[in-house]
Amino acid sequence: MLSSVSFRNVTKVTTHVLQEMKLKGEKIAMLTAYDYSFARILDNTGIDIILVGDSASNVMAGHSSTLPITLNEMIYHGSSVVRAVKRALVVVDLPFGTYQGNSKEALNSAIRIMKECGADAVKLEGGKEILESVDRILSAGIPVMGHLGLTPQSIHKFGTYVVRATSEEEATKLVEDAHLLEKAGCFAIVLEKIPAKLGGLVTQQLKIPLIGIGAGREVDGQVLVLHDMLGITLEFSPRFLRRYHNLSEEIRGSVNTYINDVKTLDFPNEKEQY
Repeated sequence: MLSSVSFRNVTKVTTHVLQEMKLKGEKIAMLTAYDYSFARILDNTGIDIILVGDSASNVMAGHSSTLPITLNEMIYHGSSVVRAVKRALVVVDLPFGTYQGNSKEALNSAIRIMKECGADAVKLEGGKEILESVDRILSAGIPVMGHLGLTPQSIHKFGTYVVRATSEEEATKLVEDAHLLEKAGCFAIVLEKIPAKLGGLVTQQLKIPLIGIGAGREVDGQVLVLHDMLGITLEFSPRFLRRYHNLSEEIRGSVNTYINDVKTLDFPNEKEQY
């Protein structure tokens, strides 16, 4: 049974609104954005959450992983997005190296994100091993979104981007970590690339929203990378990705037409000059 769309009229999405959406069974829609123009378009659609993801390292800067992007670069992208957004909850990723193993640095990083971007929340990858950082950030009144399952910042530890938590041991740890993050005070958790059955199980056990990316349909919401779902980037094609458009092809076609118009003196025409 499909839920109502009563929350589409909310003027500002907050962590409290997300909690209410879970309680009432309305799915949460989340997408990434990294710049003002796309963020303004997304916010006008009524998207619930905009994630300024460290995936900017891949789709904006051309790196092969999320690891190289810096805190200053995340603040730049986050600030650009926040300037465009009025309704959506804006979450900014803390990049690799800004919170792991040092809770004081984690707090300082989160404070910079909140003060310099004006974001609504930050997101961290990991469970028990980053709990001290999560606690310290939350103690400052900064909302935290967790991230479990496939955690791209740990790619060198995993050595692969395959589905996580397929073994009983890893699945048990994921469930335990989810409970720890909820108990600590996280307002939501992203579950990435895990078995759908496990995604549903964790969603049933926790009171906070669980947002999936390759975690099945029984979670409380879904997130995709904007450039992937619009077909701007075509190199990345996991099973969980649904392409809603092929902007890469459309942009190429438009540019080729423009080139031809310039070279044949069709552009500009009489009406397009002063």
